[in-house]
Amino acid sequence: MTHTRRAFIQSGLAMSALSVFPKAGSAATPEFQVMTAQSGAVQLAPPDYPKTEIWGYDGKFPGPVIRVRQGARLQRRLVNKLPQATSLHWHGVRISNAMDGVAGLTQDAIPTGETFDYDFAVPDAGTFWFHAHNRSVEQVARGLYGALIVEEPIAPDVDRDEVLILDDWLLNPETAQLDPDFEAVHDRSHAGRRGNFVATNGSFNSTLNVSQGERMRLRLINAANARIFVLGLSGLKGWVMAFDGMPLVTPSEISEPIILGPGQRADLFVDVIADEGESAHLVRLEDGQGFAQTEFRVTGTLASAVRDVPQVLPPNPNMDVPGLEQARRIRLNMEGGAMGNLDAAILEGERKTFRQLVDANQFWAFNGTVGMTEKPLASLSRGETARVEIYNDTSFPHAMHLHGMHFREVLEGGEVGPLRDTLLMFGGETREIAFVADNPGKWLFHCHMLSHAASGMMTWLEVA
Repeated sequence: MTHTRRAFIQSGLAMSALSVFPKAGSAATPEFQVMTAQSGAVQLAPPDYPKTEIWGYDGKFPGPVIRVRQGARLQRRLVNKLPQATSLHWHGVRISNAMDGVAGLTQDAIPTGETFDYDFAVPDAGTFWFHAHNRSVEQVARGLYGALIVEEPIAPDVDRDEVLILDDWLLNPETAQLDPDFEAVHDRSHAGRRGNFVATNGSFNSTLNVSQGERMRLRLINAANARIFVLGLSGLKGWVMAFDGMPLVTPSEISEPIILGPGQRADLFVDVIADEGESAHLVRLEDGQGFAQTEFRVTGTLASAVRDVPQVLPPNPNMDVPGLEQARRIRLNMEGGAMGNLDAAILEGERKTFRQLVDANQFWAFNGTVGMTEKPLASLSRGETARVEIYNDTSFPHAMHLHGMHFREVLEGGEVGPLRDTLLMFGGETREIAFVADNPGKWLFHCHMLSHAASGMMTWLEVA
């Protein structure tokens, strides 16, 4: 297991080998579009395999790509036709707490046969996504997610806009059906549920036809339960324009692999520089090798001249994080897991030994407590700036996702990193994030390795 970002990047340098808001059951209105969570079957594996039984929105996979303009009102009625209660979280969208979709915290889970109306305005332009947030480790792994694209008032100068949802699936190699053990001890205690079948938009051989000189906006979404994607480019010249839906101050030319932990997103602008008749690739780097995550077949020529560096995307509102020196200080220690140092922790109000935690299939703790607590990690005043120092005292990576607000990482010298909603941390690391508590309500803060969240890595913050 690699424990540092530097080593994690270096393990993938084989890229060079490839040149690489409201209430349940309210009366229907014309504005509400219905989205149904239900079972379905899709051809995930190659055609000589049977279709894979999945759960999807409208029974399909990938789920629908929802596109709205920045500032527009989004209204969806979720109908639950699953055998389990469910809910819907709008990942990364800074919306009212009642619409955040966290079963047990912001709403009751929607029972089988019932509905819930999600109704909110989308304040930020960028790449977001939505996914089930009840029994997430199972429901997301079965396919309950889709992309939410919030478009800028003025479209950027690109020739095309492509959404690429990256995921892996744990399939039976004989039947192509999902492994039904969503509470596997090894997954919960180690790196999480990792699949053996990697796909883009549900396709194992994701391919797009492009033209030389074409400029594309690639919206990358890591929807995997646990897999960290390390990505490079081959036959493409690119810039990172945004992380987690939030634009960078300046485009960042891609000169080293991009790392996306579960729940993270990146917007890339890429120019096709491969010649007509060749292929360019979004490359997945793994175990010292490069694999084609998506192939771009160059079937024509749009332009041969080199294009200028793209203009920066317009900023979203309220992206600043002022008052770092006077900020409230909070500490979060991650503990537990296999090969960890956790001897005992509080579970359901009682102190348990690690062996007792293992017997309960619970493996992880925040500040000595497993799972959600009655009291929040912190109660913050509206408009208050907070700094959370996080220590990963475990042997595994964790992708910490904050609901309802974005944060900036506090770097050495007091500099801050880009605005994000999910922080990928490796074993042994201490990192610090800062955010303005400007969104009232109860906000979940959890590991987006969903097996880890299910086995202890969940807490919450309250904003008055």
